[in-house]
Amino acid sequence: MAEEENNIIEIIDDEGNTIKCELYDIIEFENNNYAILVEAETEEENPEMVLMRYTEEDGESYFETIEDDEEFEKVSEYIENLAQEAEEE
Repeated sequence: MAEEENNIIEIIDDEGNTIKCELYDIIEFENNNYAILVEAETEEENPEMVLMRYTEEDGESYFETIEDDEEFEKVSEYIENLAQEAEEE
């Protein structure tokens, strides 16, 4: 599903389009790791951010779509709270 080259990850969206993203950060939440990806090669002022589940197995990195809406919302809220705390410091 994803191909990693340095910090650039190629993901395929629901419509079959390839999107190049830069790995921004990996966070741990409720015993899972999640990757925050930022769309690369875009001229938009605010590039799209993508949140995916991240795992490593046998030295390989895997990025998986978060299918569960509740899980996605909980992780998104956690990340927003981290960002808000960082702004306040």
